Amino acid sequence: MKKIASLLMVFGVSFTGFSQQLNTGEIHGDFGLNLQSYQEDELIGATVADEVILNNAYLNLNYTKGNFATGLRYESYLNALADYDSEFKGNGIPYKYATYSIDGLEVTVGNYYEQLGSGLIFRSYEEKGLGIDNAMDGVKLKYSPTQGTYLKTFIGKSRTHFTYSDGIFRGADLEININELLSSENKIKTILGGSFISRYQERSNLIFKIPQNVSAYAGRLNLMYGSWNYYGEYAYKINDPANVLSASKMNYARGKAFTQNITFSKRGFGVSAEIHRTDNMTFKSDRDKDGKAYLINYIPTLSKPHAYSLLALYPCATQADGEFGMQFDVFYKMKKGTFLGGKYGTKLAFNYSRINGLNGGNSFLNDNTEHSPMLISIKNEELYFQDINLEINKKINKKIKANFVIANQTYNKDFLEGHVKGDYGVLNSTILITDISYKIKRGHSLRMELQMLNSKQLEDYSAHVGSYENGLEEPAEGDWGMGLLEYTISPHWFFTVQDMYNYGNELSKKQLHYLNLTAGFIKGANRFEIGYGKKREGIFCVGGVCKLVPSSNGFNLSISSSF
Repeated sequence: MKKIASLLMVFGVSFTGFSQQLNTGEIHGDFGLNLQSYQEDELIGATVADEVILNNAYLNLNYTKGNFATGLRYESYLNALADYDSEFKGNGIPYKYATYSIDGLEVTVGNYYEQLGSGLIFRSYEEKGLGIDNAMDGVKLKYSPTQGTYLKTFIGKSRTHFTYSDGIFRGADLEININELLSSENKIKTILGGSFISRYQERSNLIFKIPQNVSAYAGRLNLMYGSWNYYGEYAYKINDPANVLSASKMNYARGKAFTQNITFSKRGFGVSAEIHRTDNMTFKSDRDKDGKAYLINYIPTLSKPHAYSLLALYPCATQADGEFGMQFDVFYKMKKGTFLGGKYGTKLAFNYSRINGLNGGNSFLNDNTEHSPMLISIKNEELYFQDINLEINKKINKKIKANFVIANQTYNKDFLEGHVKGDYGVLNSTILITDISYKIKRGHSLRMELQMLNSKQLEDYSAHVGSYENGLEEPAEGDWGMGLLEYTISPHWFFTVQDMYNYGNELSKKQLHYLNLTAGFIKGANRFEIGYGKKREGIFCVGGVCKLVPSSNGFNLSISSSF
């Protein structure tokens, strides 16, 4: 009855807004539906779903009038798609809120999202692609007492599927814009910030001294001067041992993390350098539970988010319990009319990223170990991931545009996928991408992608000796090729044919095709897409947070709309 009453309330407000000519407010929202069938395919390891067809759907409704806003989201999982957590099951309204603002104070009750700083100690957000929604349920306040001073505080519980975790969170954040506060016209703009978060969870195991209140702190600095921008943040978390049966398996080490980023940009040129270091910084909404649904902080990955299929075949998952990472980007546009720039100019983008372990391993593996305080730690450390890539974007003429990518990636499959050390070892891949768009005539265009991945399975760092010829136990997937053709009839239609071709590993000699056919129609705010194809089992990541996607074979339907 509560769900029905909530829906009637919002629809009642909507009816009032549309039935009167007065300014009674506005209603906006969006709808999404993803439906997939699952057929058995022994060749790629795909299994049939008990329901044959699985479904995810949602509807957002938001009403605003002046300084007041309210809304809700209805979600349906009957049952959830195979790459979602099975705990997403059934229908419900897990997200509803009301907020108003007056004299610099903003009050929100119900559900809300929030982030402190860059998220090192707290981030509540939604990412549909990963099946993550850890929205808070409680009260949040934002207040600006003076110009340049921004306060926010909140209390609540974190959503986990259709319920809420046991942990109660209390958080506060203060940000001061020095230039605004002092009405200064200084060329150096300075922003200072500080955050605090605390989780209370009753101690269920009375034998071990597990803290019921776990707090974390963070401070940040942002400096801007002309074309330069610097951002740095340091975070600290008190010990947060998991409530397990054996004291010898508990980790009482403190958590520490920092991130620093500096960028420079001007017309036609940009450079960015970033490093971060994390040690025992996993922070959960429930100490006794595992899984990404219970993560309440966020450590951004220092690797480039690739859109091309084979570049993203082996993505990097952030290791909050211990890693050192660095990333370097350079963007340059060769001027029009020059020898290399040509008639239309040429864009270059170079990226280098490296993620490795900490000295002696992370705190999770070495309880109470204090590691080297060195900010840069790469010598003799176990390599988790490395990516070196160059992208060249070139307009050939009025009809043809081209994008070329060459990359080399190193992927520690054993560590990043949780295998026994020595099973697969480390994969080193060279990837080549060619992406060409051709404008046939007005409103008609054709795009072609050709991708190649050549992979070499390196021997593991350990002295492990197995049955595989390189001293490894298992063969990896081997080489890949990918071809795509996309025909677009603007502004309504698009058609795509794609095939990922696995040359197979060195032992089984498998040659697998993952063919996908897609057709779509767009009209106004509505988008319809239907397709059929096969999906490879693998790891899918967004911003360093990852999930396992199982193999599948079947039809899919996607509908989205906004108003």
